[in-house]
Amino acid sequence: MAEEKLENISLEQEEQVNQQIANRMAKMEALRKKGINPFGHAYKTTHLAKDIINNFEELENAQAKIAGRIMAVRGHGKASFLVLQDFSGTIQIYVRLDEVGEAQFGLLDNLDIGDFLGIEGMVFRTKRGEISVRAKKIEFLSKSLHPLPEKWHGLKDVETRYRQRYVDLIVNPDVKKTFITRSNIVRGIREYLNGQGFLEVETPTLHTIPGGAAARPFVTHHNALDIDLYMRIALELHLKRLIVGGLDKVYEIGRVFRNEGISVRHNPEFTLLELYQAYSDLEGMMEITENMISQVALKVLGTTKVNYQDTEIDFKPPWRRMTMIEAVKEYSGVDFKTIKDDAEALKAATQHKIDFEGAQTRGQILNLFFEAFVEEKLIEPTFITDYPIEISPLAKRRDDDPAMTYRFEAFVYARELANAFSELNDPIDQKDRFMEQVKQRAAGDDEAHRMDEDFINALSYGMPPTGGLGIGIDRLVMLLTNSASIRDVLLFPTMRPER
Repeated sequence: MAEEKLENISLEQEEQVNQQIANRMAKMEALRKKGINPFGHAYKTTHLAKDIINNFEELENAQAKIAGRIMAVRGHGKASFLVLQDFSGTIQIYVRLDEVGEAQFGLLDNLDIGDFLGIEGMVFRTKRGEISVRAKKIEFLSKSLHPLPEKWHGLKDVETRYRQRYVDLIVNPDVKKTFITRSNIVRGIREYLNGQGFLEVETPTLHTIPGGAAARPFVTHHNALDIDLYMRIALELHLKRLIVGGLDKVYEIGRVFRNEGISVRHNPEFTLLELYQAYSDLEGMMEITENMISQVALKVLGTTKVNYQDTEIDFKPPWRRMTMIEAVKEYSGVDFKTIKDDAEALKAATQHKIDFEGAQTRGQILNLFFEAFVEEKLIEPTFITDYPIEISPLAKRRDDDPAMTYRFEAFVYARELANAFSELNDPIDQKDRFMEQVKQRAAGDDEAHRMDEDFINALSYGMPPTGGLGIGIDRLVMLLTNSASIRDVLLFPTMRPER
């Protein structure tokens, strides 16, 4: 253990750390010689640190049992002050030799910062006014063999913080707060959807055909069946099968996996919310999106306004709405309503220096203009609607313009946050779309959809008009916690293994 690699510290610092580890192991053995298990047993607590501090008037002079990690020690001869940290926060512990006895007071000789203790004692306020627990009994619960990061340089490095999240959570209260907020956000989403009559379901993680998104899947192999399987890239197609089966309002919050690059916005595995509602449509999905997110923000943060990277964003409905053609015209000056065919679109792309390699149609070029000129301008919550059919193989065609679909993406701070359709429920049209996607795969597009005959079969039994919505949970958490990188909101982001 003393030989474990320590990142970003000098040789001298590494030697100091190794010596501290050796000293801690010696104290561990000293405890054992005294008949004390340095890795103790269950300890039943009555209070958390925050409970005692927030309810001091009621608890003053009462007995309390608390447990946690020791974060500081100050010794004064026959009395010591400890700072104990539990899940809720920190509280001071006052230990006197004449009150706990020599045997228990002697435990402090083998105590290090980071060790876990159980403390039973009386709640009181010191002469300096600090709420504390006056120890009557001490129980050793666990020995920390490694010094915490303030003793060395390791966790100032961002990469090390992500790799050693367990230490990051100990020493950085803001990190713990972020993940508590994340849990509250997910809980708030569930409460909203359950309150709207949605049923939470679970669908397979292993798919025989990856579908529901344009993405490269991870491939694995099932030995007993001797077949390749794919980690799911979306939740969509199985949830739609449930709509066919008569479960009219369903949702799932689950991990999906895409074999793509890593950036401040992307991690190979991430958490996705997808929901589907029978007899609804794009408008219904817009209403759910803006109402759910604004209500979750209000519940978790107490406001619909957040300050993200020094920019104020207000999630209060209604959100701005623009068609893709309107947005492109506003920010690029190019009006695709006047561009009638593929040749004109390619000409416009050339004139505006748009790299259109692999894109040959008007709809594809429109999307490239949107990405080049519009996305970075969408700071306040904005719905972009009417996406080209070429890039929306699962969305219903617009009645008034068959080249476009009933689809929106919601953008906040120049990032896609949500994607929704009036779902395509025509099995013949869906099969034709899949066939076109198969052609694109054959032409070299690894992210194009594959043919899913069972899904076509499901649609053939009849799926009612349906609205569907997907929201990236990690990106939502980033916005509501002012986190610059997706890694800041993932407890264990994907990292390249250390050599």
